[in-house]
Amino acid sequence: MYFLELGGEDDAFARCESRQAATGVRPIAPGLALANAIDPAKVRGLAYTHAASTLLGRTDASLESARILLEAARIDRTGSVAVRATDIHGLTGVSTTQVERELGGVLVDRGFSVDLEEPDHVLRAAFSSGEIDGDGDHADVCAIGWLEAESVRDFGSRAPTDKPFFQPGSMDTLLARAVANLAGAEPGRTVLDPMCGTGGVLVEAGLLGADVIGTDAQAKMVAGTRTNLEHFLAVDSPSPTGVSRGAWHVARGDGTRLPLRSNAVDAVVFDAPYGRQSKVETHRLEELVSGALAEARRVADRAVVVADRHWRTEALEAGWSLEAAFERRVHRSLTRYVLVLTDGLEERPIE
Repeated sequence: MYFLELGGEDDAFARCESRQAATGVRPIAPGLALANAIDPAKVRGLAYTHAASTLLGRTDASLESARILLEAARIDRTGSVAVRATDIHGLTGVSTTQVERELGGVLVDRGFSVDLEEPDHVLRAAFSSGEIDGDGDHADVCAIGWLEAESVRDFGSRAPTDKPFFQPGSMDTLLARAVANLAGAEPGRTVLDPMCGTGGVLVEAGLLGADVIGTDAQAKMVAGTRTNLEHFLAVDSPSPTGVSRGAWHVARGDGTRLPLRSNAVDAVVFDAPYGRQSKVETHRLEELVSGALAEARRVADRAVVVADRHWRTEALEAGWSLEAAFERRVHRSLTRYVLVLTDGLEERPIE
């Protein structure tokens, strides 16, 4: 059994992304989830999961309970150790410094030495309290376990404004990585973005090891995406997540009439034009997105769509089944909707 420390403000969205790296994921408290199994390599590539740890046990969110749990736990490790404690979103008010000191003392009493720089093992203690997904069920939890994998937090180095090619409205890097994960980007898979814009999603999918294909109706965007992919993917060394960077190809094209055979790719991802910001007329926008959804259905059996409105009806009409849907508020005048679409599944309840 493992516990996951989630990031961001939307736990349901974070859990959905984490299922690309873990099985049996279910919530236990705000910012915390349990999992039956994990793939450490994939955990390193997650955007909204900070860490995954082997669970020693869980108790209520107090230092005394955490100490009693650790004193009673069966431990089969030896060597040096560091203790890392976190109070998720500051919900419990526990002193993480005191937690680290007292739990470290318990481990020293059990034969461990302390090494804060390069320990053999890291003990994680995560405290949380509050309603789970706002459904009225209250949780008060401390989860303790051995760190197995952490996500690589290098997203700041690829901020949209710091890329070689930038346009206003570009998707932020964290969301682009999460969307790439939801599409199943990994070595051996091919991800297509038929409205690639500046190529942000393609960069993240490529860093996860997927081969990526991009098209866009605007020559300027095609050229800019090539510049960004050359900068981030045309490197011989492994990506920060430890996998080889994927191959890439970008060309000018119409997302409603792709020059690809049926079932040519594993997944399609696109950030649909936003009604208020797009120069496309409303009726033309609806035709464009409906056509892109139909083409995506022809060339792949999985898709992730990001937009400023809910294109659920159009997705179902194009033959997709809805696996999950999320609303992510960006600011007062913009809410992003994320649809995860699959082929051949019964429509599932939306988290």
